[in-house]
Amino acid sequence: MLGTKKITAGGPSKDRARIGQTVAARLDANPRMQPALVGAAQAYYHLDFLNPTQCDTLIRIIDGNRRPSTLLSDRPEREDYGFRTSESCDMDRWSPDVQPIDDSIADLLGLPAVSGETMQGQRYAPGQQFRAHHDFFHENQKYWPEMRRSGGQRTWTAMIYLNDVEEGGATWFPEAGLRVAPRRGLLLAWNNMSADGSPNTLTLHEGMPVVQGVKYIITKWFREGTWLR
Repeated sequence: MLGTKKITAGGPSKDRARIGQTVAARLDANPRMQPALVGAAQAYYHLDFLNPTQCDTLIRIIDGNRRPSTLLSDRPEREDYGFRTSESCDMDRWSPDVQPIDDSIADLLGLPAVSGETMQGQRYAPGQQFRAHHDFFHENQKYWPEMRRSGGQRTWTAMIYLNDVEEGGATWFPEAGLRVAPRRGLLLAWNNMSADGSPNTLTLHEGMPVVQGVKYIITKWFREGTWLR
């Protein structure tokens, strides 16, 4: 995940373009999905995608298994100035508390469950943040050969807010002009690719610092190929 470094994550791709078109058509046909962006990128939201019981269960799992968040980057200097300061938890996708939610996200987007990475939970205490970054991969990074072998480029991201936050903690897309405040059960989904299947730099986004309260989210990334073997 990178911020403003020169983008060399690949050019147009017919397969990625097709995925974007197919998912967007499915979401456009769903009356519970609302467009969050028009023009700059494909982004949608779904109110109350998870109910309070599901949210509370996932929060307990995150609290019981959290660890310092890490970065997938060739720029270790980012660790020095608090680029990503949250805590994370890799969710057990086969757990009876997790699998139905995991499957429901894939079904919502119409993407194969095997293309989805392990769902990750994140916890942000006051002052914690995730500075501006992209979710797609960059081919000029050392990690790219391994990412290509494990399913290739990331296409769609789905994020669900598990609680309301007293102040701060919004997800901000500065170049696309979108800011989303945490709301319990809200799902936000966006396509990391442009219409031609090339990485969309306008999907640059950040988890803004929490000012008061604690923020819990889960994030699900989908690959262009098969991630789960």
